[in-house]
Amino acid sequence: MDRISNPIFGHWRNRFAASLGIEVERKFEIYRGLSETATLFDANYWLQILFAAGVATLGLVLNSPAVIIGAMLISPLMGPILSAGLALAAGDLILGFRSVVKLSISCLAAVGFAVLLVGLLPFKEMTDEIAARTQPNTLDLAVALFSGAIGSIATCKKAEGVVTSIPGVAIAVALMPPLCVAGYGIGLALSLNMAEGFRVASGGGLLFLTNLVAISFTAMLVFLALRIDASPVKEKIREWRLTNSETNWERTLLLRLHIPDKLRQIGGFPSRFFVILIPLLLILFPLSRSFSQLKQQYQQQRRENIVRRITNGSWQQGFAKLPNGEQRSVLDQILISESNGKLTLALRVFTSTPYTATEKSEFAHLIAARMDRPLDSVEIQLLEIPTAAGMLAARAREEKTTEAPLTVAQLRANYWQSLQTALAGLKFPPAAQLVDYSVVTGGVESNRVIINYFAENDVTIDAQALITEDVRERLSDPTLAVTFQRLPVSFGPLNFLRHNAVLSAANLYLLSQVAKVLQAHPNCRVEIVTQHESTEAAELDQARANAVIEYLVAEAQLDRSYFTISPEPASGRNVLLKLQVASKP
Repeated sequence: MDRISNPIFGHWRNRFAASLGIEVERKFEIYRGLSETATLFDANYWLQILFAAGVATLGLVLNSPAVIIGAMLISPLMGPILSAGLALAAGDLILGFRSVVKLSISCLAAVGFAVLLVGLLPFKEMTDEIAARTQPNTLDLAVALFSGAIGSIATCKKAEGVVTSIPGVAIAVALMPPLCVAGYGIGLALSLNMAEGFRVASGGGLLFLTNLVAISFTAMLVFLALRIDASPVKEKIREWRLTNSETNWERTLLLRLHIPDKLRQIGGFPSRFFVILIPLLLILFPLSRSFSQLKQQYQQQRRENIVRRITNGSWQQGFAKLPNGEQRSVLDQILISESNGKLTLALRVFTSTPYTATEKSEFAHLIAARMDRPLDSVEIQLLEIPTAAGMLAARAREEKTTEAPLTVAQLRANYWQSLQTALAGLKFPPAAQLVDYSVVTGGVESNRVIINYFAENDVTIDAQALITEDVRERLSDPTLAVTFQRLPVSFGPLNFLRHNAVLSAANLYLLSQVAKVLQAHPNCRVEIVTQHESTEAAELDQARANAVIEYLVAEAQLDRSYFTISPEPASGRNVLLKLQVASKP
């Protein structure tokens, strides 16, 4: 006997429904109401889809939680998703068909509208609100399961106060924002960066699919528990459908396609249960991976907090004060990085008395001992910023000791090391590639950071403002001046005479510009793209590339390893130079 139709099980389902005040008449109202929400001919619904998609997309791009919450509250997708859950619970083929079709068209409309908006926007920067919806995990699945359950119950109950839970359910589930993130990703892939765009789109799509499947699953369970599919209810629904023209049209279409005959043998509850359970289980695999990554990030953050607490405590206890008890230094910033089992601590301190090499060694020994690590696995990088009093103290020590104070060059080297550590992983727009940094000190401005990057066009003003704010936060300097310098990604083409590999005067001038860039940015590498005409010997490619390399090696004092040669089959007598940042070993 089917457990769902078991009299004892049915008795408990009836008692559960009665405890919530849901009688047969209310069940019919719920069934009919969800059937009506699955209609395709509701102009109000389609306007809500487009407007909600527009609000959500702009909220994501503007990084505005308030605007995104407004899109969540509209929540037009909740209706057809609950209808799909009811169709699975009741085995209603017509309602299932209508729900699937409406959901499919709704998703296409929302994603398409989001893609259109993204295409019209003059800037396409990754915001925190977008990034937060690109890596769903099992916690998001749990939220969707609970939200789907309470949403189904809230839908079934009469509006006597429980209606206040509907906005909370809409915000918790957040169906429209992840769908618009998928649209943003597609728009990004079509306009700027295909790989990054599809990564964003897949993340947003996975989050939406998680919500969709989870809500449908829990809605099916709730409707089964409430016995919305009771025989008297289904009989009334059949009578109502006889007067509904849309239902008759859909029934005729399904019969012509012979779909009822094909599904009759697999239409039992176990089959319907597995239809929704299998996608739920499949989604668990990518969600579990994301959850593992999230867990690792939290563990990494916890380890860094422990390291930061030990470091700060050790400094305050033995190195922050002079022997007479006066304040010697203030530990301003601790940057932590770990690679290949080696822990690197970059400390920035404001000090009145520079620290000796012996003191730095003692601090390294103390940190290694308190962390129970080998000494050679801990590296301390100390950036000391002397105060005015510190400069006087340094001069006084010059007269009393042979130990020399830090030179200006050493201070700059320490500052540069701190800068490199702080700006590691700085995010740049997808269409640009970070090359390096440079620092200007002295003069009217105390410090100024120049950021050099490769791009076809200048980075937008908005992107520059975001990067500037990020740099200032990383360096804890709200007044730091940050400027941007775009470097060309390619030079050329260099034109050669037929059957000739001699550099012309125009070529030499162009190569001198390339040499200046390579001298200023030694982490750049050059790809030499060569071409030759069909009537020319293929060896000319190598000869022309060698001529370019020999000139640049002599002019910029570079090694030949800086260059790679890429022959192209295109017909021509040109050489194109493409610059790129050297990959880290």
